[in-house]
Amino acid sequence: MTSYIDHLECTVCGKSYPHNELIGVSPCCEKVLFVRYDLAKLGREVDRDSLVCRPDTMWRYAELLPVDDPADIVSLGEGGTPLIKTVNLAKKLGMTNLYVKDEGLNPTGTFKARGISAAVSKALELGVKGFTMPSAGNAAGAAAAYGARAGLETRVFMPQDAPAANKKETLVAGAELNLVVGLINDAGREAVAVAKEFGLFDLSTLKEPYRAEGKKSMGLEMVQQLGWKMPDAVIYPTGGGTGIIGMYKGFQELLELGWIEGKQPKFISVQADGCQPIVKAFNDGANSSLMWENATTKADGLRVPHPFADYLILDAIRATGGTALAVSDQEMIDAMYEMATAEGIFPAPEGAATLVGLKHLLHQKFLDRDESVVLFNTGSGYKYLDLIKGS
Repeated sequence: MTSYIDHLECTVCGKSYPHNELIGVSPCCEKVLFVRYDLAKLGREVDRDSLVCRPDTMWRYAELLPVDDPADIVSLGEGGTPLIKTVNLAKKLGMTNLYVKDEGLNPTGTFKARGISAAVSKALELGVKGFTMPSAGNAAGAAAAYGARAGLETRVFMPQDAPAANKKETLVAGAELNLVVGLINDAGREAVAVAKEFGLFDLSTLKEPYRAEGKKSMGLEMVQQLGWKMPDAVIYPTGGGTGIIGMYKGFQELLELGWIEGKQPKFISVQADGCQPIVKAFNDGANSSLMWENATTKADGLRVPHPFADYLILDAIRATGGTALAVSDQEMIDAMYEMATAEGIFPAPEGAATLVGLKHLLHQKFLDRDESVVLFNTGSGYKYLDLIKGS
């Protein structure tokens, strides 16, 4: 279980950089860096079926994750989340292969645990002394927890109106909490400035190469759970978009390894109608997004007005024949009840948004009812109890 990491690569110009140096964005283009692996060697030396016998966490895919020394892995057991084949929802919608990947069962209650585990582990391996983290909420809680696990200083920057649960989980893990007037992009500017001033590593979404690798494991895990087959469509709630980018990259790697066959699933991005920069860019045929002014939504993870890696999200959607659409806050909240009542899965509003998106796409006949579809619930509804009416 040793990483086959080979180098870092600029996603714009393709220039390579060494993986044993701590780099954030590409020095050449100031854009996203991808981790690249020696897939030819990996394919010769590793049998995919050997992975099944390993512990059921995301680190069972260590060869395709960026940490060289297993001793540097900072883990709380992230990954290994269930892929639940729905019964009642599928019947209600007239579908036969509808699944929910329930990421709310990760440590700290969201999919953010995967990316933060990978990023903190690699940064620790490369000798960092601490981190900054801008977050709409959930990533901050994960950073605080994994920073505590690693014994490293963590300074979190969060919009002052972020959910109380995220503020409290950040504080209880001993991180420094800084509340910022504005949105996550405002928090990001402060995090970057503090990182430079105090020599800390900035964990901003896709402004370092490693969080996407942890998120990639959602896709690796999903296809393994499906018997090394890809679904026809993946519906994903999109804020910063690391999940789509990571899974698209992961499927490319698996195809190159010959571990899976066929074409990638259609990636479908769901955003809130009060913050939909990716939807607008997709509909406009643009290659990048514009800042979404006055962004607002009750789904805090979707309140990202200008994703740094917008061009990669749009590439993945278009390359797979996917689409992007926006749904209302009330639709999301109603879908939280519907998913919980039908299947016993208590989703965050972001995850519930995928069910709303599915209904719209079935109505539009963009998706067929006999296609296999995976909805990603990216977090636990327990973090949004304020959205549930009391008895």
